[in-house]
Amino acid sequence: MFDETRSRAENALNKFREPSRFLRAWVEAPLTTGAVAPSGAVLARRMAEFVPVDSVNPVLELGPGTGPVTKAILEAGISKERLTCLEFSGDFCKHLSEKFDGLHVVQGDAYNMHPSLRHIEPNSLCAVVSSLPLVSRPMEYRLKCIRDAFALMRPGAPFVQFSYSLASPVSLKSKMFSWSKTGWIIRNIPPARVWIYRKPF
Repeated sequence: MFDETRSRAENALNKFREPSRFLRAWVEAPLTTGAVAPSGAVLARRMAEFVPVDSVNPVLELGPGTGPVTKAILEAGISKERLTCLEFSGDFCKHLSEKFDGLHVVQGDAYNMHPSLRHIEPNSLCAVVSSLPLVSRPMEYRLKCIRDAFALMRPGAPFVQFSYSLASPVSLKSKMFSWSKTGWIIRNIPPARVWIYRKPF
């Protein structure tokens, strides 16, 4: 009885720890954190739906933060061996490594990703899933991020990005991708939608 009560108390505390960790990171570095709270479970699962589970190719996650989307990707059926997480914050990297034992977590800059991802072969990724605050950066940085990711992705692979904005986080005038989007995910706070940019065949 005591153990069950303690377990419930610990679970309740954990629900508050990650948002507070995220908020603290945002206060310290708003441009690199971008949001004041981690993605909700419904949004995270929606993003993970676009990762091809039946592929044997690797997957890259950009800006995983405290790991809500990471958790959804793993629960969707992607093994830890296939997933690489690129995170700028050293605190978040430590948190992810402790939370997901055996996960390949790399500290680095997603807007200059290649020096940190030399272990990933060109044209090998079957998906990139991003929680980066793209809209906080100039458009040239956003397009460079996708362009650099495309160099590591297979033709037709999706770059999955969520956004709270009405407009696409990157210019849809670009000829370097085809695109689609989901409807609004109202159960996320704030409501968000998922944009999918596909590398051409």
